[in-house]
Amino acid sequence: MFNHENIKGRVAVVTGGGGVLCGEFAKALAKQGAKVAVLDLNEAAAQKVADEINAEGGIAIAVGCNVLETESMQKARDIIAEKLGTCDILLNGAGGNNPKGTTTKETLEKIDLIEKNDDIKTFFDLDPQGISFVFNLNFLGTLIPTQVFARDMAQKENTCIIMVTSMNAYRPLTKIPAYSAAKAAVQNFTQFMAVHFAEVGIRVNAIAPGFFSTNQNKALLWNEDGTPTARTGKILAATPMKRFGEPKELEGALLFLCDEEYSGFITGTTIAVDGGFNAYSGV
Repeated sequence: MFNHENIKGRVAVVTGGGGVLCGEFAKALAKQGAKVAVLDLNEAAAQKVADEINAEGGIAIAVGCNVLETESMQKARDIIAEKLGTCDILLNGAGGNNPKGTTTKETLEKIDLIEKNDDIKTFFDLDPQGISFVFNLNFLGTLIPTQVFARDMAQKENTCIIMVTSMNAYRPLTKIPAYSAAKAAVQNFTQFMAVHFAEVGIRVNAIAPGFFSTNQNKALLWNEDGTPTARTGKILAATPMKRFGEPKELEGALLFLCDEEYSGFITGTTIAVDGGFNAYSGV
């Protein structure tokens, strides 16, 4: 069991906290004694995570909000400040993809330009509004919460922001151009914020998960009968450890980055938790 006394009593705000990975982040912080606000557009999902934390003896509240709306985030900030106190740790985990920003094939073939097939979506069929939604969800969905919560954090000591990027931030995966571009922007934004907030004492770092099987990517990774898809085969072939990650395997990186005793001189960096995926050249 990790032991991070510096996290005890601090207020942690986790956006996207109703999801599998960010829910795990919220629980990990609560186990270290943090008072956790679980934020999610799906308030019921956030409440489920908060209930699990409270049942284990932790302190957590659920707040339904929209990371793309400043007013919604300000209301969330007010609720959290009243019930838990002002933010010490901000984990920007909200994000995701959308079919409107996704192609059905990995590469374009000339036949796709000649014969129209409604079942095939090429680069030329991508919906600009869908691209905009995915990009905004991932990028503005970190910028807006940071604008709202970092104002309080800048007036305190030993505060930190943790961003959640992806393997897409290093190299774009096929089929998901909007999500890949957005996560690359988030990683770049992490470095910008690390510099911008350095003098007021806010450290800003990121975690880049490799491949984890979650509710969001279930259809991409598994067939309806439970067998792995072709995409799963490619992922595991390119992951030296030959498996998907377990959500709990993200906890060490999170707690390390949140605890200034261990990472007090670390800001502007991204830790890949990927089973070696980013290091593997394919040969």
